[in-house]
Amino acid sequence: MIESLLVANRGEIARRVIRTAKRLGVRAIAVHSEADAGLPFVAEADEAVNVGPANPALSYRNTEAILSAAKATGAQAVHPGYGFLSENADFARAVEASGLIWVGPGAEAITAMGDKINARNLMAAAGVPVAPGTTDPAATAEAAVEAATSIGYPVMVKAAAGGGGMGMGVAADEAALRTEYDKVRGFAERMFGDGSVLIERYFPRVRHIEVQILGLADGRVVALGERECSVQRRNQKLLEESPSPAVSPELRERLLAAAVRAGEAVGYRNAGTVECLFDPGSGDFFFLEMNTRLQVEHPVTEFVYGLDLVEEQLRVAAGLPPTFDPDGLVPRGHAIELRVNAEDPKRFLPGPGAITAWVEPSGEGVRVDSGYAAGTTVTPFYDSLMAKLIVYGDDRATAIERARAAVAGFEIAGPKCNLPFFAEILDNDEFISGDYDTGIVSRMR
Repeated sequence: MIESLLVANRGEIARRVIRTAKRLGVRAIAVHSEADAGLPFVAEADEAVNVGPANPALSYRNTEAILSAAKATGAQAVHPGYGFLSENADFARAVEASGLIWVGPGAEAITAMGDKINARNLMAAAGVPVAPGTTDPAATAEAAVEAATSIGYPVMVKAAAGGGGMGMGVAADEAALRTEYDKVRGFAERMFGDGSVLIERYFPRVRHIEVQILGLADGRVVALGERECSVQRRNQKLLEESPSPAVSPELRERLLAAAVRAGEAVGYRNAGTVECLFDPGSGDFFFLEMNTRLQVEHPVTEFVYGLDLVEEQLRVAAGLPPTFDPDGLVPRGHAIELRVNAEDPKRFLPGPGAITAWVEPSGEGVRVDSGYAAGTTVTPFYDSLMAKLIVYGDDRATAIERARAAVAGFEIAGPKCNLPFFAEILDNDEFISGDYDTGIVSRMR
């Protein structure tokens, strides 16, 4: 097993990786910005290094500073968490060029799946269903209009280099398409340094379902079930559950097989997620994108399969076999994750601030992965995620009941918080029925 691990991230994911590392006897090294010096992950690491000011470009995205910290502390490996540099192929290469172990997929796989157009074409060639759309970037608004005419309205306008729900727009006609094209292209150039745009068929009623995959050290790719991610605001997830209440045994078999083919097509190693759109009307699903990293929502898979995915990541990176039998994976029960954010529960606008009270719920089937505590401050420099509340039950109804009780027992004072939204959706008839889609939040508002 790896002996020392630098975690190139912050907040709850850094704390969560550190927890597994210490359980395994791996020396855990944290890097932090000046703004994060007082957060729990820094105190819980065996060693911590200040890598720069609050601006993430000068700290958490500063490759030179992070590699210098790794060298100074004698780290053997680097775990990127999610966000920041986790899907940066150049960073992965730089880590390995420095003689360190990269706890993630190879740079080639990151590159292959980082461009949505290239990824779509690769998946289509591998026999993975893709939605009708362009196979090359739409270089002009006129090209976008021509593509949309062929595909049929409504269409989704997407930044080819985007991710995490950013850089997307919907157009129901040519006028709207021209507006969205200019908007998405400009956003993509500013945010990703790449203004390439693709056009895809838009499905008005759709579910967002993803499959957790793990590329093993021996080259085999296995699927660890699916997660339902349709509770979203601004195309970004708020609540995830596993298994999906929409997936039949027959559909699950097809989904997981397609996800394995996707991983095999790029020689995938380590943890990743194949995201799909499911059209309940036709029963068809389509490849959306592949996230070449550990997902925020990985704990629901851990509950249902009884695994520690960070431990599995470390074992793959070290060339070791998994802790489980790849041919004997059996999911059990139901898990739900709620993303507890520092944001207005009605309009979902960020609301950072000093935390004056923080009391986490506990009990059977309740887990909290948090990045903060009383006396710390949610600053405006980073994502608004404060904690993940994960619950487990023998069935979905039990998991929902435990989620309600856990939300009621979670006390956070100071910053704005979206816990009241979760209390609302957990009592929503549409959600309780399991027959919901990505429009559920907008219908609640």
